[in-house]
Amino acid sequence: MNDFTFTRATDTSSALQLISEMPDSNAARFLAGGTNLVDLMREGIEQPRSLVDITPLPLSAVQELPNGGLRVGAMVRNSHLAAHPLIRERYPLLSQAILMGASAQLRNMATTGGNLMQRTRCYYFYDSAAACNKRAPGSGCDALDGFNRIHAILGASPRCIATHPSDMCVALAALDATVNIAGPSGDRQIAATEFHRLPGETPEIDTNLKSGELITSVDLPASTAGFASAYRKVRDRASYAFALVSVAAAVKLEKGTICEIRVALGGVAHKPWRASVAEGMLRGKAATPENFAMAAATELAPAKPLKYNAFKIELAKRTIALVLTELSADKGTAQ
Repeated sequence: MNDFTFTRATDTSSALQLISEMPDSNAARFLAGGTNLVDLMREGIEQPRSLVDITPLPLSAVQELPNGGLRVGAMVRNSHLAAHPLIRERYPLLSQAILMGASAQLRNMATTGGNLMQRTRCYYFYDSAAACNKRAPGSGCDALDGFNRIHAILGASPRCIATHPSDMCVALAALDATVNIAGPSGDRQIAATEFHRLPGETPEIDTNLKSGELITSVDLPASTAGFASAYRKVRDRASYAFALVSVAAAVKLEKGTICEIRVALGGVAHKPWRASVAEGMLRGKAATPENFAMAAATELAPAKPLKYNAFKIELAKRTIALVLTELSADKGTAQ
């Protein structure tokens, strides 16, 4: 681990000011729970010359918004968010997703903002002896011809086939959440579906944050509150494993017809994958297993399997159909 400076911010303004004063703001990082960043520094993958500690920032509340939605502060711990009564009541999908991620100890440390910023768990990204365009741009991608069982089947590029690791972010994408950001040029918002990037030619850039910007909160809209919802995570073991495929789904039914639907997939792409094609096919249609299967197949039609992960295509299709079938059968909450 290289030497670095460490400073502590007391509020958002001072955090932005401290980052701006760094000789190279691109080599500075905000530090919250540190559950991912510290690991990356220990492995020599991230080597920031400056850290700004933002743990004292007053961003640890879950607040009701005037429009009926909720605002989740960037410093809210994952364990607190999953257990919050308003989250469990209005957005149980989010609580389920968080509880299926990491371990209880990590959830006690990890923050909402930090979860959004976590990086891939691709083995080649963590192996300094391997070629990885995400870790060392231009070096190549050993995963392409390597053991690529956990890698992407949607939205990948010849430069990178890594997948996004978060469970929480898949739920946020399905719930139409918005990420609130403060930066040198003022405040702005990014839809959760647009916060992360596909790899393209620049897989080393994970998000659409600009230099020196700080996540301050996440807004959950009233429009998706109370939908029948579920998060299904398919993984190799029941504890502390990343998703091979996950599905976050929220639906609103009326007399067996789908009025509104949101579906997002995890474990299949470089970012949480919003299944907009399947949603478009199902909106206004009867909530039947046949329609769910057809929509899932159409969503996965562009998938490009690799040597070891072709099974993900069928797994994703079946998981989508299963989750939606179960939600539509729950007449007590889906109507």
